[in-house]
Amino acid sequence: MNLSKLLTPQVDSNKLNYSALVLRIGFGFLMMNHGFGKITHFNDYAPNFMNFLGLGGEISLALAIFAEFFCATFVAFGLFTRLSVIPLIFTMLVACFVAHAGDPIGKKEMSILYFCAYSSLFLMGPGKFSLDAVIFSKRNS
Repeated sequence: MNLSKLLTPQVDSNKLNYSALVLRIGFGFLMMNHGFGKITHFNDYAPNFMNFLGLGGEISLALAIFAEFFCATFVAFGLFTRLSVIPLIFTMLVACFVAHAGDPIGKKEMSILYFCAYSSLFLMGPGKFSLDAVIFSKRNS
């Protein structure tokens, strides 16, 4: 392998598409696991769940489940990706700066990592290996 290829700042579009695929699948399915845990233990979490918006613990938990399970599923499959990462970005910011506001960085680290991944996906889009590409390339043809 040529060392100059590793050091060049240019981005190959195929590598960008594969990178988007890896980010979407990895962070989508990992986040789905968090959301699924909240779904299966809803009654246990709801009474003590953080009431960030003043809507009550149950509604706040339902919104977190919507982001962490349903939006993450859309992200993993590349469906409405840019719209789907918005609730996830918001949820990770709340987790980091509200739920874990007084905690050390080690407790905030996971939400920061998810925030960075979802922000990157928002900026670069889902890539060509996504349902968005299938749906919207046919529509634009």
